[in-house]
Amino acid sequence: MNAPLYNTQILRLAAEIPFHERLADPAASVEKRSPVCGSRITVDIELDADGRVAAVGMLVRACALGQASASLMGAHVVGRSAEELAAARDQLTAWLAGERDAPPDWPGMEIFAPALAHRGRHASIRLAFEAAAEAAAEARR
Repeated sequence: MNAPLYNTQILRLAAEIPFHERLADPAASVEKRSPVCGSRITVDIELDADGRVAAVGMLVRACALGQASASLMGAHVVGRSAEELAAARDQLTAWLAGERDAPPDWPGMEIFAPALAHRGRHASIRLAFEAAAEAAAEARR
């Protein structure tokens, strides 16, 4: 756990957020905000006929950790179901809380291991996954 909190990988991801434009007419849109640091992420979702993410748009106004998390979420969200997004959100929450030993079953999440000891940063890391899971569930209704 001696790795720096803001490392090259985190900063690279923060600069490479995919789907960084909002969707014109999303099936659902959810905004999440961290009361601790003020980070804010809005996720727009469109689902296909099978209930999987077909399109996503994001507005990310967050710290580097929140931006990096949004980048990882966005890079692998297309094709995922609402259930898969909810599972990723729940696994991330449990891992950050110390209730799960392994990082979530989502590519790249191990880069947040240095943040485990920094509870004040957890909310920002969760934002994109919380917003995406909620938007996908709402779009499915």
